[in-house]
Amino acid sequence: MTAGPLRRHTFVVYVEDKPGVLNRVASLFRRRAFNIESLTVGHSETPEASRMTIVVRTDAIGARRLEANLYKLVNVVRVQDITVGPAVFRELAMVKVTATAETRTHVMQLVDVFRARVVDVAPDAVVIETTGTEDKIDGLVEVLRPYGILELVRTGRVGMMRGARSVMIDPDPSEPIAPDPREDDGRSDDADETGEGDDPNISYSV
Repeated sequence: MTAGPLRRHTFVVYVEDKPGVLNRVASLFRRRAFNIESLTVGHSETPEASRMTIVVRTDAIGARRLEANLYKLVNVVRVQDITVGPAVFRELAMVKVTATAETRTHVMQLVDVFRARVVDVAPDAVVIETTGTEDKIDGLVEVLRPYGILELVRTGRVGMMRGARSVMIDPDPSEPIAPDPREDDGRSDDADETGEGDDPNISYSV
């Protein structure tokens, strides 16, 4: 199996809704020197389970090893890389833009062109909400930049497989490859680089 080129891989991870889980997942990526480009967390259709969507740039072998190592974590219920299969990806963004009496009309026209919507209006600014692909949001941000972007927040990518398949109910039948024993440092993936787990005096929340 060849590694292949680096590309953005999108992992859907179902975890138990318990304190400390987010910290453990993020620490796994940190210890293996992977930069998380995007991470979103929220409630899922399964009671007492949260759904994470994690975007990481890696090759095919790195993606399979990440999937296998995520399964090693306590509290992780299901993992699937939905990069290759048919899936729908979206992102939400809110942009606060300066809007004077002279520029407000032009800003509103751009909002209509990108099928966004204005969610707040002030005498000197407007807040715009948009949902779509990363390319669509990048395009809107670029055309608004000359008018003066005061604030920008993006949720990061969320994704869902097309059709009746479900990550929890009908996951990908292919199994993740076993972790490379050469990468095993003898510590549990629930431990920190120092050999310690979560600080018992701190409450981490998904």
